[in-house]
Amino acid sequence: MNEPDRRSLAEVAVLAVAACLLLAVGMTLGQGGAWSPAVLPRVALLGVAAALGWVFQAHSFGYAAAFRAWMTRGDGSGLAAGVLVAAVAALVIVPVSALRTGYGGYVQPLGPPAVVGAALFGLGMQLGNGCASGTLYAAGGGSRRMWVVLPFFCAGGVLGSLILPAALELPSLPPVGLGWLLGPWGGLAATLALTGALAVLLLRRGPRPGAAQLRAAVAIGALAALAFLLSGQPWGVTSGLTLWGAKAAGALGFDLTGSTYWSWVGPRQDLAGSLLAQDSSLMDIGFILGATLAAAWRGRFRGQTWPPVRGLVAAAAGGLLMGVGARLAFGCNIGAMVGGIASGSLHGFLWFFAALPGCWLGIRLRPWFADGASR
Repeated sequence: MNEPDRRSLAEVAVLAVAACLLLAVGMTLGQGGAWSPAVLPRVALLGVAAALGWVFQAHSFGYAAAFRAWMTRGDGSGLAAGVLVAAVAALVIVPVSALRTGYGGYVQPLGPPAVVGAALFGLGMQLGNGCASGTLYAAGGGSRRMWVVLPFFCAGGVLGSLILPAALELPSLPPVGLGWLLGPWGGLAATLALTGALAVLLLRRGPRPGAAQLRAAVAIGALAALAFLLSGQPWGVTSGLTLWGAKAAGALGFDLTGSTYWSWVGPRQDLAGSLLAQDSSLMDIGFILGATLAAAWRGRFRGQTWPPVRGLVAAAAGGLLMGVGARLAFGCNIGAMVGGIASGSLHGFLWFFAALPGCWLGIRLRPWFADGASR
């Protein structure tokens, strides 16, 4: 029986609704600019985000389970595939950000906020059973667990935005970009050498990634590079989720405009604008809809159930911790780790290792929540 035969009537309806919503968002982008040339890259960015959501959902490509597999069984194949994503994107991001005006890599300071934030994110990732991209694609695929994780992730992002300005007062080392130090091609070579060394570390005891994993990683890396070319910056997830949380807080009567973070130029403009005006928010919307399309097409909506109470508590706590951690660490597994490494930033590699203690603790807490392996 082929895939279309396995789709239920409800999944066909979901497929149609998701396609219509994706089309509606694209049409909304064109209204203000009457489909001027300036609008087309944003429509294309929405399409790239939907393609990313489709690939992640179709291949169940995630980082939370990959960290867990490596730390508990020595199976680093999933994480090695995740590192390959960054290496493929780096082929474009490192040289273009160094050579072209208007393009910037994601290079951040090295200090306590990044270390603590990544550790909190690692803990939340294991309790919630999903990373940032994993939360989005699983929520788009109907996961009840991720429907709980996602709003708490957004709330955690808002909480983290209130903490971040004080955290930035702590002593830190300045940002280190390999492209800055070594030039575009030397920086790219050094970035690829470091990602290769990390892959060797991950694969020294366990199996190699399968062909399907490698194809998915290359596709995701290429799409991430295309998103960079369209937007001028590496793909990120959590600033969009933080904006969703801030918009919700405003609707509930909380005024964030007087806080330090939301008075900064970028966040202030994001908060005053549309959810479609910020690149991360736009891509998050497209990503979820792309994942929904893939899940409906492949008949994956059936059998979704709500986790028991302890699982709901873990989902809420995990989402909150990931939101806070992502703001402190300048991003998540996508923005900080993949985007940082792909930009030749040492903070991307720091994020990887700083997340490990949090993952270790989260893995050991998971049995208490009884349904720790379920979504």
